Amino acid sequence: MQLQIAKQKNLTTHVNGTNLAFAGVREYERTKHVHRLHPYLGKFIPQLVEVFLNEYFKKGDYILDPFMGSGTTLIEANMLGMHSAGVEISQFNCLIAETKTKQYNLDLAEREIKDILFKTREYSNWLVQGKRQLTFLDNSYKKLKTNSEYLNTWLSDKALQEILFYKNEIDKYENKDLLKIILSRATRSARLITHYDLARPKNPIREKYWCIKHRRYCQPIDEAMKFIYRYSWDTLRRIKEFDNLRTEAKIKVIQGDSRYLDFKDIKEYKGGKFDGIFTSPPYVGLIDYHDQHKYAYELFGYKDNSDKEIGPASNGRSISAKEAYKKGIINVFQNMNRFLKPKAKIFVVVNDRDNIYPEIAKKCNYKIKKVFHRPVLMRTERDNAKFSESIYYFERR
Repeated sequence: MQLQIAKQKNLTTHVNGTNLAFAGVREYERTKHVHRLHPYLGKFIPQLVEVFLNEYFKKGDYILDPFMGSGTTLIEANMLGMHSAGVEISQFNCLIAETKTKQYNLDLAEREIKDILFKTREYSNWLVQGKRQLTFLDNSYKKLKTNSEYLNTWLSDKALQEILFYKNEIDKYENKDLLKIILSRATRSARLITHYDLARPKNPIREKYWCIKHRRYCQPIDEAMKFIYRYSWDTLRRIKEFDNLRTEAKIKVIQGDSRYLDFKDIKEYKGGKFDGIFTSPPYVGLIDYHDQHKYAYELFGYKDNSDKEIGPASNGRSISAKEAYKKGIINVFQNMNRFLKPKAKIFVVVNDRDNIYPEIAKKCNYKIKKVFHRPVLMRTERDNAKFSESIYYFERR
């Protein structure tokens, strides 16, 4: 189907001279400032959003993302002086986006990150050296427990203790969400998994293994402290960097289902209309978005809304699964149409190998203005399979 789409006359691989493959954009540029605050499988690179927003919208416009994910569109819109709102069914994804987009008291954030880091390091030292009196509490350190089968299975005892201690301290601070993101990122890295498969590990690793990444035998990870330390400083650096780049444009993160959400209930946008959409819906049968962050759901007790996901990998790619996916996507855009201006521009980034988006456009009363083609050259997963995306440019009739 991609080959059929490629033969269309209105398909292009460039926007205003920019090659959409972004072959010359280095990895650290693709993950600049808060875009790398927490790993997220399936997000698009910020340069893609930036190019389209720059070309088709202007400062002061209102941009909507009904499949917000980790908030890439919202961040890029803000940097260009455009107001934005994102809708996401996953509570944890909303935490990531809220943490990325929040404007911080940087002095307070730094003090709190350092303070909880110091306390956790002291506790980690006690785990190794033996029991001794705390310097900042009246009682002694003690071993901590969790009822989570997942955490008990996927973490070494030392890593679990460090993570649970940090978690128990979070409520003492103002920047709770920021600290949760640091801990979640550290928990992800501290699991008993191979160094080369953080995205979709199948089973915990407890024995020495041949590491494809390092080309030598490696030991399973036995601590979380080194990751907590690393991500504490990395997080601080990233929020400071974005603070120097952000504008006064509004950002709104909304936890909800885009099929049914009513923006009239959102006070910031009551009676308002959006100039356009830039989004990347789920791909049919590719990712289970809640499952990829299972460690965070277990750690913080967030509600699992995976039964509301559109096109999850667990549903497969059967004919019935594709029909259910198509119905879900149509419902989203038909609902969002109520909040779009006439002639609003809609950009949808998707791997449409089943060629279903032309039908979706028709059902949603969209005119296909152009279809862009983007080969995906740099992927975070250990997968050499060729992969490409289409960026549909629709216009609301």
